[in-house]
Amino acid sequence: MTLYYTLVFALLMFEMGLFVVLILPLPHSVKRKLFAFISESPLVAKAQYGLKRNNNQAMLEGSGRMEVQARKFYAQRNMYLCGFTLFLSLILNRTYVMILDTLRLEEKVKRYEGDPSAKGKASEQLAQAGDAGEIGKLKKQLAAKDRDIETLKKQTNGLQNEYNRMGDNVASSDGTPKKDR
Repeated sequence: MTLYYTLVFALLMFEMGLFVVLILPLPHSVKRKLFAFISESPLVAKAQYGLKRNNNQAMLEGSGRMEVQARKFYAQRNMYLCGFTLFLSLILNRTYVMILDTLRLEEKVKRYEGDPSAKGKASEQLAQAGDAGEIGKLKKQLAAKDRDIETLKKQTNGLQNEYNRMGDNVASSDGTPKKDR
């Protein structure tokens, strides 16, 4: 391979590697630092300038055996296109999944905030279970019912104790109830 084709191949591999790094599910802080480095680094700017300059020089030097080089280039181009197309399908699939996850999470946030315009299949499933406001209201009602049950238990214990005391008074006497002491 000539220098020009080697540079094209190296550039393609670099771009594919960069796409892999960009689509990895990295933490937000790491991804932010990576993008800041790529966009602000003078090293990256020099590399871009050098790649553009080398590509132009290689095109000027390769004017010798045009026919052979053209056939090689077309064969290599077809190989790169096929490979990159397969790779792009992976990128698109991952991007699609990430966008769907983001949309689902945004929808959940809207529902939890009480936005009535939040729709979708996930919304319908959660609507069957109840929204956050309804769950809070039901928890308050459950707490009130628990307090009522505790009050009833205390009253029942008090009535049972009084009944037992009255029964003991009646049983200990000859049928006439004793007065309280």
